[in-house]
Amino acid sequence: MAFRPFSGSSGAPDWLAVFLGNPGSRYDRTRHNMGFLAADCLAEALDIKINRVRFQGFTAQAAVEGHKVLLLKPQTYMNLSGESVRAAADFYKIAPSRVIVVLDDMNIPAGRLRIRPSGSSGGHKGLQNIIDMMHTDLIPRVRIGVGKPDNPEFDVIDWVISRMSDEELRSMLPSVKRAGDAVCEMITNGIESAMDKYNRAQ
Repeated sequence: MAFRPFSGSSGAPDWLAVFLGNPGSRYDRTRHNMGFLAADCLAEALDIKINRVRFQGFTAQAAVEGHKVLLLKPQTYMNLSGESVRAAADFYKIAPSRVIVVLDDMNIPAGRLRIRPSGSSGGHKGLQNIIDMMHTDLIPRVRIGVGKPDNPEFDVIDWVISRMSDEELRSMLPSVKRAGDAVCEMITNGIESAMDKYNRAQ
């Protein structure tokens, strides 16, 4: 694990790692909350709590290879995630290219990761709101594949906000943990290195 708990008291974060999801127990264990789950796994590995209330979200600080990183779980509900992200990025003057968004993607097979330096939201309302609020799509992202329902007539909204079974959740944990590692790789060695390492390895 390249991330380390941050214990210093000076200096502002130079990276912002955003983990998307919906707040509240209603959305626990849902596919749309893969970002939150990735943040929780990372926090557990670091033995920290992402619980400081700032920027309409929960935050914590961590360090990776000399960089200070603000970890952010927006609490605005998914479709307004950009309000939280923009507030944090503006406060610390973090450029969009140093804002990494971790999110779910039903167009990617379950358990696979896809890292991109920029691009459209692909229909993801949380990412689209961030793009709108930041006025750019040049925002790196780590997409965690959650797959599509076997039944093509199953409503996609119901799919992403439905709770996963214990077996489904266990099967997703390795990729969710890799998402945190991918964020570290992006910060430490660059996006191209992370794409080469994590877009292929499953």
